[in-house]
Amino acid sequence: MKLVSATAFLAMAATAVALKDNPDKRSFAVLRFTNKQLTKGRLDPIISPGKVSSHVHTVLGGSGFSLGSTGKDLMSSNCSTALVKGDNSNYWFPSLYFKDPKTGKLEDVEMFYANVYYFFEGSNDDIKPFPVGLSIVVGDPNLRTPPKNGASSNLDPSKGPVNPIKWTCPRTNLDQAAYPAGSNGMMAGMPDAINKGEGVGFPDVNCDGYASPLRGDIHFPSCYNPAEGLTNYKKNMVFPSESSNGRLDCPKGHIHVPHLFLEVYWNTPLFKDRWTPGKGDQPFVLSNGDATGYSNHADFMAAWDEDLLQDIINHCDKGSAGMDQCPQLKGLNKGDCTIGSPIEESINGVLSVLPGSNPISGWKYGQDGPKPVPGGDKDPKQPSQPANGGEDKPAPSSTQPADEDEPSPTPIETETDIQSPQPTHANPALPTEPASYTTTRHTIRQTLTKTVAQPGPTDQPADNSTRVVEGFKYAGCFKDSGARVLNGKVRPNLGKISNKNCVTYCKAAGFTLAATEYGGQCYCGNELIGSQKLDDSECHVACEGDEADTCGGSWALSVFSPDGQASLKGSQPRSLAHDHAQRHRNKRHFR
Repeated sequence: MKLVSATAFLAMAATAVALKDNPDKRSFAVLRFTNKQLTKGRLDPIISPGKVSSHVHTVLGGSGFSLGSTGKDLMSSNCSTALVKGDNSNYWFPSLYFKDPKTGKLEDVEMFYANVYYFFEGSNDDIKPFPVGLSIVVGDPNLRTPPKNGASSNLDPSKGPVNPIKWTCPRTNLDQAAYPAGSNGMMAGMPDAINKGEGVGFPDVNCDGYASPLRGDIHFPSCYNPAEGLTNYKKNMVFPSESSNGRLDCPKGHIHVPHLFLEVYWNTPLFKDRWTPGKGDQPFVLSNGDATGYSNHADFMAAWDEDLLQDIINHCDKGSAGMDQCPQLKGLNKGDCTIGSPIEESINGVLSVLPGSNPISGWKYGQDGPKPVPGGDKDPKQPSQPANGGEDKPAPSSTQPADEDEPSPTPIETETDIQSPQPTHANPALPTEPASYTTTRHTIRQTLTKTVAQPGPTDQPADNSTRVVEGFKYAGCFKDSGARVLNGKVRPNLGKISNKNCVTYCKAAGFTLAATEYGGQCYCGNELIGSQKLDDSECHVACEGDEADTCGGSWALSVFSPDGQASLKGSQPRSLAHDHAQRHRNKRHFR
């Protein structure tokens, strides 16, 4: 990662401190995790407290998680998968399975990695930390038909139905649409009108983007109604609405908390040679039996150090560089943090049926999604002893199966031999040294993983002003937006992107500006429309075609021009900043 000078660091810190006094600015910081998951199993202490959940969830966060955990339990966690020390919250979502078209068997799909964006809205409200124990649920596990507003992106209830759940399909061939044109969503997913790689429902192509496979996108509401209480997940949260001055505000009496955006990547390329895309027969199924992807959902239970989170809200705008770069932190978590599941059943490898015997439904299986089968036909058994003698036992407070056929809280849920496939990549840029209090319980068979290096942030040249590429000089790092600030030529197909091949292409096409973004995108044009200059540290991602050089960052362009200058036109309106939440930020997604 680039080393920032003391002067530059102080300048960035001064800018960050000013955020509290700038209610029009929407800041954010990405929370990353130290290992793939805390645990995996049929557990859901919000929907089914103390009971076996109807379907398998993948869980991130604090080790105090259990069948019946509360915010108080999470605050006593011995470790957490959150990279930032002070966040013992839990984040969980349905696991993904592959249904083999030839054998009909099911195989678990490895979670590639996950991130949680903490957005701090431009608002007339004071944004406050989550109170400990606040339980938020978004999405409908019973949904098998498309949302009311189709594939449009809307998070403002004053502008129509909210659509917080989408899928994004990064792919190497951007000319290939991820969804069938004109689909009404009844037999296949529906594409977003602007972004051909984004939509609702599972896509019907291989999502093979560089370090970015199939991604589930989930937005959480950010207005908490204390009159409904911490645990009334059906009624305690709503999304904010745009006010007359363009800021996002909560209803009267609500507390404005951070807006969470969860992105979960699944290692679907492992199965790319075992199905035929474009035939209306996509093979992936959520753990609740949903073959459409419409029912994707997620839960969050808060267990933050509230003073720390308030400090982050007020003063940290590290963006995609990561919340772990905030100067006010109390340390970082390192190494693995895992706990076992109290439910003794096979959930990984090759299976005859989904755990919980959930029937598959949706599209070719039938449009009406049946109510999920109550979980567990026997009491959950505790393992005889922990593998490493740890004390983090997710002990159930009840052994009754769950009844999980409840509607969505927000308007928008045979044992065989285990053959765990090897993943092709590991979570990028995460610490790997062991933690002193890691606990692992071999209650369920675990998927083997192999750690390999991935391209990521790299050191930039010591003096950016001297960078010359094919006769073009480096003009600086500039902010991009969903509308594209440089739009003369958008992402020409140049193979693996480097600054050299991007500049060469743009020069030959007659443009005076060439820019690279997020390691793998090229843009050409003559002026930057609605952009602003960023610190060079924001352009820190290694180029796909030249790992010794840097090609922009997340929503950040490395810009080159004949004289090292770039013409700025206009200023970025607030609506484009907000568009980040709906367009997202990964390379090769925006077409």
